[in-house]
Amino acid sequence: MLLLTRIDDLLYLSCAYNRGQVVPYPSPMTPPTQTSPPKISPAWVPEPPPTDLIFDDGEPLESHRHRIGMNVLIAGIHEVFATRNDYFAGGNMFIYYSLNQIKNRDFRGPDFFVVLDVDGQKERQGWVLWEEEGRYPDVIVELMSPSTAAVDVGLKKTLYGQTFHTRNYFVYDPFDASSLQGWQLQRGAYQALQPNPTGQLWCATLGLWLGVWQGIVQRETAPWLRFYDGTGQLILLPEERAEQERKRAERLAAKLRELGIDPDEAK
Repeated sequence: MLLLTRIDDLLYLSCAYNRGQVVPYPSPMTPPTQTSPPKISPAWVPEPPPTDLIFDDGEPLESHRHRIGMNVLIAGIHEVFATRNDYFAGGNMFIYYSLNQIKNRDFRGPDFFVVLDVDGQKERQGWVLWEEEGRYPDVIVELMSPSTAAVDVGLKKTLYGQTFHTRNYFVYDPFDASSLQGWQLQRGAYQALQPNPTGQLWCATLGLWLGVWQGIVQRETAPWLRFYDGTGQLILLPEERAEQERKRAERLAAKLRELGIDPDEAK
């Protein structure tokens, strides 16, 4: 094909010369250039989440009473769910929910929170969303103080409602028996809960009432935030339950003695 093309070119030029024409020499046919295959970029691999997370900022709770109040709530929920392993209850633990939060060192550690339908036997130093299939807390309680109240009912309330989508949020100052407030998430916004005649607020997520109980816990008399069951009965702490059983046994022993029966022999 290349030879025939060159002969045709010579004939063309000869005829043009005889006619006195000047024509450009046609370009010879060139074979198509070989192009290299397109480079295929490697598949994008997301950056792995950080593993060097901080779980303690060294900041203590506002007071000893705040710490007891947190432990009372944790112990109470463990009593209610004693036969379950599908929940996690924590207190004063960091919740990691975004990389920007880590970069900004914007640590969030609710005083008390509950997450339902998770592995309750898994060991955790904090709540890390990317290790928990993206699960946020279902219930959060903040134990307020004069120095934190504005943030608890402002910035944190917005964060828990709009980012965490936490279904129930409560705040309470253990030094102020009248400070209990609560909200339930409805259609993407928090709606204030109304107290029952005894001042308790209903936590629909847990199926429990939250209310103030005046009494002694760990040798401190205070208005403690406590859980109540659906009928309004106080959820006893382990030490309270043990004391209740001890008194019941004493009453039974006294009754047996009245009947002339030795309680030790009746066992």
